[in-house]
Amino acid sequence: MRVKEALKRASQLLATHCEEAPLQAEILMRHALGLDRAGLFGQLERELTAEEEAAFWSLHQRRLHGEPIPYITGHQEFFGLDFYVDRRVLIPRPETELLVEKALELLKDHPGPVIADVGTGSGAIAIALAQNLPSARLYAIDISSEALEVAALNCQRYEVSSRVQLLQGDLLEPLPEAVDLIVANLPYVGAAELKALDPQVEREPRLALAGGGDGLDMIRRLLAQAAGKLRRGGGLLLEMGLGQREALIRFVRGLFPEAQVEIFRDLGQIERAALIGLP
Repeated sequence: MRVKEALKRASQLLATHCEEAPLQAEILMRHALGLDRAGLFGQLERELTAEEEAAFWSLHQRRLHGEPIPYITGHQEFFGLDFYVDRRVLIPRPETELLVEKALELLKDHPGPVIADVGTGSGAIAIALAQNLPSARLYAIDISSEALEVAALNCQRYEVSSRVQLLQGDLLEPLPEAVDLIVANLPYVGAAELKALDPQVEREPRLALAGGGDGLDMIRRLLAQAAGKLRRGGGLLLEMGLGQREALIRFVRGLFPEAQVEIFRDLGQIERAALIGLP
């Protein structure tokens, strides 16, 4: 079977299971053959070897059974960087790049910021910040030792291990000093939403998704720990879900009546991030 014939057949089979079937078939073929996009399109007319064809259809079967593409390939792009991911961590989302963008805006003139990334997972946020803030020191915290194993691989890949310290523990408990900024993409999927998750999302770690009844349990616990963990003028930058703004602001006002809260929308115009400045 020629490459282009295998791609066409795979796209037809995937079309009943997922969106962007031709693109997903292409990604799987590139991974099976070890080619970039230009290399693949230069070989569309050649015959696949038996080994190549078996490798491709094996990957294709995994996708048909609902396994997310990043887990199959071990790659996910985030903020222009390529991260290793597997079933131990949540797949970094494009909307989470908003946290990195806002953090960079806040700290662009800081001579040597200290940052805590809480719920670091693959380390994507911490590493993206380290790459763009050469003078920064970061603590990347996660309760999952397995997630920290993945984060360590990504830190080594981008040679930031000397500036990104990985800590295992519950939210801010292992943080050894006060920081200038706490960045957190914590679980914020509510109980009702959790029951209706896309089958592909269900393959991701439940620990990284479940946020309790209204989705804000972990965020409330983080805020309750935050007062003694921030330097003067410091703040928290949090990702949140659709419709959580009012409940989040009410809780912040109850804890810190004088706190300043600013809400940012993602590219889909969803209120996605909150910046909380504590008095």
